[in-house]
Amino acid sequence: MEATPEQRSFLGSPRRQRQLLWAGLALLAVGAGVLTFVLFRNTGDSTETFSTEPADIFKPEQTVPVDPAARRVAGMFIKTAVARKNLASSFDLVHPELRQGMTRKQWETGNIPVVFYPAGDLQIASFKVERSVKNDVVLQVFMIPKAGSKADPVVFFIGLKRTDGNPWQVYEWVPRYTPAIPDPGG
Repeated sequence: MEATPEQRSFLGSPRRQRQLLWAGLALLAVGAGVLTFVLFRNTGDSTETFSTEPADIFKPEQTVPVDPAARRVAGMFIKTAVARKNLASSFDLVHPELRQGMTRKQWETGNIPVVFYPAGDLQIASFKVERSVKNDVVLQVFMIPKAGSKADPVVFFIGLKRTDGNPWQVYEWVPRYTPAIPDPGG
């Protein structure tokens, strides 16, 4: 004898099974959302503090014309340290930052932290101001060799500073290009 529809169990109907499946999935999605919220909620400090003090506003140093003495030091540095000529006189033109703890005797050997350029082959070296403030100057140096020279035209950055009433000294000499690294195998 077959059961009447009233006698069939609640889960015996495929329609009820589908409805329960969808209800279970919806409950699972809500539960996953609640769990995510509980575990990963914003834990940042939401308290804000305000001050009645005025804000610190960055004010760059006032740009000034380049001191002619700084240009002279830059020129002498190129003729001596960069060209590796009369290194004894170039020692005093260089700031301790660039000397890197070298003594005058070590400096005079020519094995110095200054990129070499054959300044004797120069036709012209012109300067362009990058930055000039009271005690700090950075110049671009465009170095163009004489015709027939094997040297290439290059651009360097030279930084000069004046500290504690001392004369201008070079603290930076950096090529604007990346020099080629020789290949030991070729």
